[in-house]
Amino acid sequence: MSEHGAEHKQPRDAAHWAQPSGALRVRDAPEGALNLNVEGRRVVGPLQGFGRMWQKTYRVRLEGSDATPEEVVRVWKAEFPKLWPKGALFHTPRAGIAPGEVALIGSDRPGSRWIATGIMVLYADDVSFTYICPEGHPFSGWITFSSHRDDDGVTVAQAQVLIRANDPLYELMMPLALHKAEDDQWRHVLESLAARFSVAGCVETERVCVDRHRLWRNYKNIRHNAILRSLLHAVAAPFRRRSNRAKGRES
Repeated sequence: MSEHGAEHKQPRDAAHWAQPSGALRVRDAPEGALNLNVEGRRVVGPLQGFGRMWQKTYRVRLEGSDATPEEVVRVWKAEFPKLWPKGALFHTPRAGIAPGEVALIGSDRPGSRWIATGIMVLYADDVSFTYICPEGHPFSGWITFSSHRDDDGVTVAQAQVLIRANDPLYELMMPLALHKAEDDQWRHVLESLAARFSVAGCVETERVCVDRHRLWRNYKNIRHNAILRSLLHAVAAPFRRRSNRAKGRES
């Protein structure tokens, strides 16, 4: 192989990874989705977070189903929003779950309709896909959804997160609400996915504190806090409408 060819040789899985980029860009945001805390933000891994680092694994065995891991992941990607709990909104990008695509997340639950955040697809192949969080999201880190066959030949669906709370406020909320909310969400998703293959699966959950230290140097992350920014946006809505009406009368 020539030197020129060697210089341009790509890893075998290069096509499955998102290309390095700076600020996130949301293309063709769906009507009704609030793109408040994603556009212009950077993605953040566990080292950019604040709180203790956790690895949590949720898995369900699709016993009795002949679905292959590839089929499970194909359905998971295609029907991801349908598997979420009622009221939780995931706006799939038009290009689907593909490397580099950005999705907006919201809520239609009473009292939380103003919460807005999102994710970027970091990696995607036939048997797995990974989301990474933007600045301001409750968690700094990523979650990988995958499927494989266990030692008994049974297909298993799994979600595994490696995260820190993004800022001091989120860290305070972890034992009060965030741990439970996240556990409930991914258990629901896996139960719904199992039901999609006519399996009443029992979701196993593992939680490990990988690093008990807090990264105090990242306390300023709170300036991007999506809940605070979304709340301020909601509080200011009447004033924006009043201002827009005034501008309309002047024009």
